[in-house]
Amino acid sequence: MVIRPNKNALDRTDVDAPDRADHRRRIVVVGATGMLGHRVADVARVHGWDVVEAPRAAFDLTDLVGTTTWLEKTSPAVVVNCAAWTDVDGAEADEAAAMAVNGEGAGNLAKGTAAIGARIVHVSTDYVFRGDASEPYREDAPVDPQGAYGRTKLAGERLVAEHNPDHLICRTSWLFGEGGGNFVDTMLKLSADRDELSVVADQQGCPTWTGHLAPALVAVAASDARGVAHLCGSGRTTWHGLAQETFALAGTGTTVHPVTTDEFPRPAPRPAWSVMASTRADVPALPAWQDGLHGHLAEANRLAPA
Repeated sequence: MVIRPNKNALDRTDVDAPDRADHRRRIVVVGATGMLGHRVADVARVHGWDVVEAPRAAFDLTDLVGTTTWLEKTSPAVVVNCAAWTDVDGAEADEAAAMAVNGEGAGNLAKGTAAIGARIVHVSTDYVFRGDASEPYREDAPVDPQGAYGRTKLAGERLVAEHNPDHLICRTSWLFGEGGGNFVDTMLKLSADRDELSVVADQQGCPTWTGHLAPALVAVAASDARGVAHLCGSGRTTWHGLAQETFALAGTGTTVHPVTTDEFPRPAPRPAWSVMASTRADVPALPAWQDGLHGHLAEANRLAPA
């Protein structure tokens, strides 16, 4: 399947409704109130799935019996897990709490889906890598997380792989999109009050728009692709570069000064290199991160007049 650039992901016609061997076209989106989850639910609904949104209140991921019981009653063909503890610094302070969601919770979903014969698509992160490479990380690159958040996400990956053979683990990075806190929107808010900003320029990664990632997740949900896949915006930049491009497209006139990671110390380590690429031909290749940024700003009516 090929995902083609499009300013409005919901208008895409290249993500087909599922044609799986079982009788259902039901997909459960866990974390459906989040920035990525609500987009996945919207895209899946447009493309013919019977969507069940599972916000936090639906069931407790840390409760295996409750999770499995809920899945048995709901009877989906596929579960897309967008739920996660994403507070990187908070995970460093309370790794056990983050592990309960990112590790054990993901494992419980894998066990529950396996029990009912359902597929699981699990969203993971670039933080599973050491973060000091000079070439893009491929799916088979060695993992070596340097912080608590990465350790909990890697634990989740391993539990998903262990407990449900019909799984696809989708690593992504630097997410931004409508309906959630993210770097791009934070920069725009700050620029409303400041003419100059200092932004870290020694961390590199692949910014990814949820408007591109969500259709890709829906596509792989309907496929037979298994294992690990990297789904992130094509190309790479720094946080400084992403801020510059954001302000250029929005026409804010904001000056962005480059600074180092050491000048902005945080409780949890941040990878200097989060660039990922895929070797797989059976998963969609996402458009360039610049296309995603343009799409996000257009959707939010934040593009400068032409």
